[in-house]
Amino acid sequence: MTPRTPPNSPVLHRVVAVLQPPQSTFPLACATEVFADHSPAIPSRYAFEVCTEHPGPVRTQAGYDLLVTKGLDALERADTVLVPGWHQPVGTEVSTTLIAAVRRAHARGARVVGICSGAFVLAAAGLLDDRRAATHWAQARELAARFPRVRVDPAVLYVDHGDVATSAGSAAGVDLCLHLVRTDQGAAYAMRIARQMVMPPHREGCQLQYAELPTSGPVADSLAPLLEWLTGRLDQPVSVAEMAVHAQVSARTLTRRFTEQVGISPGRWLLDRRIAATRALLEETDLPVETIAHRVGLSSAVNLRRRFHEALRTTPAAYRRAFRADGADSRMP
Repeated sequence: MTPRTPPNSPVLHRVVAVLQPPQSTFPLACATEVFADHSPAIPSRYAFEVCTEHPGPVRTQAGYDLLVTKGLDALERADTVLVPGWHQPVGTEVSTTLIAAVRRAHARGARVVGICSGAFVLAAAGLLDDRRAATHWAQARELAARFPRVRVDPAVLYVDHGDVATSAGSAAGVDLCLHLVRTDQGAAYAMRIARQMVMPPHREGCQLQYAELPTSGPVADSLAPLLEWLTGRLDQPVSVAEMAVHAQVSARTLTRRFTEQVGISPGRWLLDRRIAATRALLEETDLPVETIAHRVGLSSAVNLRRRFHEALRTTPAAYRRAFRADGADSRMP
């Protein structure tokens, strides 16, 4: 895994958002919060700007206009082109001028990202043909009907193919943007932004948990207490049977609840947390891989390297070289 902009590089990664009337303000705000300037404690690694097909006032769903001065030629300077969702009546056609501009940006190597209904622009440009894609669960059927070559996944929070990425509705845009920051700059930098936003650096589950209210099941069925218990025991081996005993349910019931509430198995969730902890320790400490393996409950350096490569397609050593944070302290816990 190689970051698009090395963490210590003075060159900023340029993100350009394309606005369309009537623009939804929340998906745009999600991207702005992640990619725009933060507090002085978080050095900027991105330059964020907006553009539109027809510069001038852009109507929003919130009842006010945004004054956008840059046209689509701004996409020619973008490292990432971002299309935040906007309100579109069923069957709305995407501007051919916008489609052409997005295709040109992608062809020269820019990453193209659609948040919520922004996926319709990527689909219209042909960038999602024969690929999985996400959009808001309420619009998934329309996206699939209008663009039958797109493999619409109505469950996931986001899908990232490297050169193109899409997210589910609204707040899932934050999940995708933070994921892109982790990819570009490393987990530690993404975590600092998430803390600034008072957000989890990685939200569990899938969007189907938000698609409709549950018709049954007491609040006691929540996995939150178990997940907190597991997070505090990453350095210890924990089996699904032990998780079930702690949750006071059968292993079968526990697995079913994980699938319903989190979207993955208990073992997969725990391994993902161990990999996330490994990434942070590689970025922020000089600890040997063997020591890290024991700290995150992966038992040995051999096992850690195997699991790490399966998850990220790179080695711990290569990851550390790419994402090593300045002033990392080997004494950090």
